Amino acid sequence: MKLLSRFDALVIVDVQKDFLHGGALPIPFGDRVIPILNKYIMKFKKFNIYCTRDWHPANHMSFKENGGQWNTHCVAYYRGSYPPDALKLPPNTIIISKGTEPTKEAYSAFSNKNFDKYLKLQQIDTLYIGGLATDYCVKETVLDAIKSGYQVKLLVDACAGLSGSEDAIFDMIDAGAEPFALIMLE
Repeated sequence: MKLLSRFDALVIVDVQKDFLHGGALPIPFGDRVIPILNKYIMKFKKFNIYCTRDWHPANHMSFKENGGQWNTHCVAYYRGSYPPDALKLPPNTIIISKGTEPTKEAYSAFSNKNFDKYLKLQQIDTLYIGGLATDYCVKETVLDAIKSGYQVKLLVDACAGLSGSEDAIFDMIDAGAEPFALIMLE
């Protein structure tokens, strides 16, 4: 069993209603990560938990009607931008918003400059990262975390992606992420 410490943080990437079944941009099998992430949350509840979210303005450049590639999704303050009730985030969870500027794409949590500042203030050195979508926001967050000097545990049992998940997982491992599963904490 691996013992967690105050230097470890759980990073839940973009588990939002719009990315789940019935949402504006559903990730296939995205709902399946929620019960697993809830188990990770229970393990980390005394430590550091960060939850990222797309928090787009209505005129965001990534939307098809604005010339982008995606359906309109996760518009700030709209229903689809919030996490599902089934995700049991504790009150001390730190929320990291990204994609807030209309003219900038932002897949990585590190696009919010405050994220790295929070981690450094808490002296975090190891990030356990899972969520949605493996081949976009999870991948970019993991790669930026590695570039920023963090040890990364990729929660392979708590990720779901759109189409290129296997390639994305190999890319993250090749970059230095360690594949990790809940059973390794038990």
